[in-house]
Amino acid sequence: MGISKYKTLSQAKESFSKSDYKNALEKFAAVLQNFPNSKEAYNGVILAEMALSGEGGAEALFDYYEILKEEDKEQADTIMSDILQNMDGSMEKLREVFAEPIRDKIELEDGILYKDFKALIDSNESFKETFENIMFSTKVIITEKEDFIDFLENLIEHGFAEMALSYLENALSVYPSDTLLRKLLKKLAEEKTIEN
Repeated sequence: MGISKYKTLSQAKESFSKSDYKNALEKFAAVLQNFPNSKEAYNGVILAEMALSGEGGAEALFDYYEILKEEDKEQADTIMSDILQNMDGSMEKLREVFAEPIRDKIELEDGILYKDFKALIDSNESFKETFENIMFSTKVIITEKEDFIDFLENLIEHGFAEMALSYLENALSVYPSDTLLRKLLKKLAEEKTIEN
């Protein structure tokens, strides 16, 4: 039994405008699961995640999106996707980091899956070189928590402690009680103290 795309999207938007971001996220995600190509649902998921994580500007972006839609729906979806992809906010990192299963349905054209990234390293490259080569041009997309932990440990080990720290803090803002993440954060904090 599918869902009504139009109806669910309007419920999602209504929840968002009432600042009920959790409900908005669930509704946008439901549409995305049923209609993987819906740019509006995809953008909605990101905006709701941003709002939930306390990222400033999510509401303003949402309002801007609604205004754009009145002028040209197709164009609005594209413009918003571009804005969200280029926002270098923590949300972008978070999306790469804890990708939910629905992420698998989203075309990964602008990223490299962590397992492929690992394969690159295993084949011949060092982690540091490979990561430096791709970090400015593409995203590492991580869909498993174990991979995320592995990625962080690699970052720490190869001198990207600052970056690992910002990934970690973002992840912790979503999963505050996660013991593994807390342990890693402690390890990072200790390493930083040693460095200074």
